[in-house]
Amino acid sequence: MKKSLNAWTVEGAASFEQMFEAVSRAGFDGIELNVDGPGGAHALSMETTEADYAAIRALSERYALPVVSISTSLAGGMSGHPERWEDYRRLIRKQIEAAKALGAGGILTVPGGMNATLTLKGARETSIAFYKSMREEIEASGIFVGLENVWNGFFLSPYDMKSMIEEIGSPSIGAYFDAGNMLAFSVSEYWAEVLAGHIGYVHVKDYKRYGGINSGGTWEDITHGSANWAAIIPALKAGGFDGYLTGEVGKSDPDMSWDDYYKKVAGEIGEIIQYENQ
Repeated sequence: MKKSLNAWTVEGAASFEQMFEAVSRAGFDGIELNVDGPGGAHALSMETTEADYAAIRALSERYALPVVSISTSLAGGMSGHPERWEDYRRLIRKQIEAAKALGAGGILTVPGGMNATLTLKGARETSIAFYKSMREEIEASGIFVGLENVWNGFFLSPYDMKSMIEEIGSPSIGAYFDAGNMLAFSVSEYWAEVLAGHIGYVHVKDYKRYGGINSGGTWEDITHGSANWAAIIPALKAGGFDGYLTGEVGKSDPDMSWDDYYKKVAGEIGEIIQYENQ
């Protein structure tokens, strides 16, 4: 397994070149970029051009830091709302465009999105219909489309996630597994076991429970929370995953320099990677 970092973790004012240089120097093997709203110093957007991609790819090559995947902050549960499908289709196409232009293998998407008028059942049915409607296009692109388990109340069990992926029925559509997002109410390694064979990408973060599950807690630095990395990493390995572990975390110590913070996160991810040999 290899170390990667999501660009949201990087200092907000850093340019693309400053980001690639600093993250590479900290010891990461890859980076995940994000399609966000316009104006971000190191963000992609719906307006990113082919010339922009070329400049970013040149930086990726200069600093020997591959772009491994493309995430986004713009999904907002669109797949569960048919009236927003065309917007979501455009977003996914933009992510795929970015992935192909930058040499990344996959993208992150967010299914679900219940509200006062859309039930869990309805959100599941419409999300599945949406991904099926894009199945041929996704497969033709050669890009892996990952469904992430986020805090939107949609995936409350790994079986929810597995059954949805299997019902969509495409080898190009699977799980973008966030190893921290279920810690408040479940056990990460159990999810890795159930989702074996479906996981294409992994986010790593940590959450410290105040007691047992469903007892509340706080986000913590990787290896400082309740995640049992000694069980999670071998479970991922046993399920066939051998890709990038992408840190999606935030700097909480204002006195720590950004360079030191990147090195700290790289060290924490390096520490948990050691468990793959156990």
